[in-house]
Amino acid sequence: MAEPLLAALFIAAPFLFGFSDQGAPTAVSIVAGVGILLLAMSTRWRLSLIKAIPIPAHLAIDLVLAALLIAAPFLFSFSDETAPTAFFIVMGVVDLLATLGTRWYPAAGAGGAAQGGGRLRRRGRGADSDPGAQPTA
Repeated sequence: MAEPLLAALFIAAPFLFGFSDQGAPTAVSIVAGVGILLLAMSTRWRLSLIKAIPIPAHLAIDLVLAALLIAAPFLFSFSDETAPTAFFIVMGVVDLLATLGTRWYPAAGAGGAAQGGGRLRRRGRGADSDPGAQPTA
């Protein structure tokens, strides 16, 4: 849910942090913002618009994005500029920490049968007993 806000920050960053007169960092920041917004709005979860990108792919793209954000000042030759370099490195680290700290799937028992948290059947006699059911804590 924070990704649209992150996308807006990347799009506005050149103007907020005073590097809008520099071509490469401005372009990279705006492209990153648009990419983050497209990724967020097309991942298969309840608040997205398109639901085309599977969650594991979103996770992988977020990790690659974090690495690219950290490397961007060096890849696009603006590492001698303080404001955009600091912005990209800090945001890359923040994105990496947020990605690693995100619970990508519901906790067991919280999401119902879709994530393996379905109803536990009672062992014993009867038509609905399941001899293979495993008890859960």
